Amino acid sequence: MMSRIARWLLRRFGWRCQGQLPACSHCVIIFAPHTSNWDFVLMYLYKLAMGVRVSFLGKHQIFRWPFGWFFRALGGIPVIRDQQQDVVELCSRLFAEQPRLWLAMAPEGTRSKTAYWRTGFYYIALKAGIPVQLTYLDNNTKTLGLGPCLQLTGDIQQDFAQLRQFYADKEGIRPALASTITPRPK
Repeated sequence: MMSRIARWLLRRFGWRCQGQLPACSHCVIIFAPHTSNWDFVLMYLYKLAMGVRVSFLGKHQIFRWPFGWFFRALGGIPVIRDQQQDVVELCSRLFAEQPRLWLAMAPEGTRSKTAYWRTGFYYIALKAGIPVQLTYLDNNTKTLGLGPCLQLTGDIQQDFAQLRQFYADKEGIRPALASTITPRPK
């Protein structure tokens, strides 16, 4: 029922869904470009339309009363950003403990233009030994879709070259805010 409602809403707003769900039980899902507040709404509707459960990391403050239950029900996993917390290790353990986990992340980390992508998604997938599912929003074609599942090589420059190639023709809602697809400098 929710899937049909989400598809109807997306069609009503002029968006269409493409892609096949991956057959894997564990993956890190990245979505890009992330240039607008509407990205989360559209991608959440896309998730509902596809009928899948996807988790996401969120700052721990949003999981407090009175809305904490809501964000957990959406698939949220709280992370304390102020403290030194090894999020890569935490996520790797979650992947090992859960029989099925798809973790969605926005590698740009913000809706503002940046000179690089954050690399947390990369190191989480590498440490857990799982693929990265490429997901996109393309405002030019009004398409939300799933691209290939990328098995990382450990060569970050080579892997990011593949990411740049895939996302090269995808345009966000606010194209001027698209970040450069290059790994965050150490």
